[in-house]
Amino acid sequence: MREKSDWEKIEEILREDKRYKPNAYFFVLAALRYEIDRLKKKRHITGKELARAIKDLAIREYGPMAKTVLNSWGIYKTDDFGEIVFNMVDKGLLTKQDKDKKEDFHNLFDFDEVFLEKYPWGK
Repeated sequence: MREKSDWEKIEEILREDKRYKPNAYFFVLAALRYEIDRLKKKRHITGKELARAIKDLAIREYGPMAKTVLNSWGIYKTDDFGEIVFNMVDKGLLTKQDKDKKEDFHNLFDFDEVFLEKYPWGK
C-alpha cells in the first residue's frame, strides 16, 4: 500500500478538523522551512521558535494585513499554531520530541500587539 501524500494527509486533517483553512497548514510548513533556513546548524525547532517564525514570515509576506490573513485562515492566537502543528504531527507530516506539547504555543504573543500596534501607523 502506498503512503499518502502530504496533500492527502492535509485533506484528511481538514475533514476531521474544520477550524483551519488549507493555507494555514501550508503557511505553518513554510514558516518551519523559513526558520530552519535561518539556523546556522540544523536542529529541532521549539514551539516558541516556530511561533516567532510564523509571526516574522506573516509580517514579511503580508505586512499590515498579516493579522487579517491569518484570521481568514482560522488563526486568531498562538494556541492555534499548536493545534495546527499537532494535527500535522498526528498525521505524520511533522515529528515531535517527547517534551513537545501543544501548550508550548500557549499565549506567546498577542496578535493585535505584534501585527497592528508595532506598525508605525498602528494605534
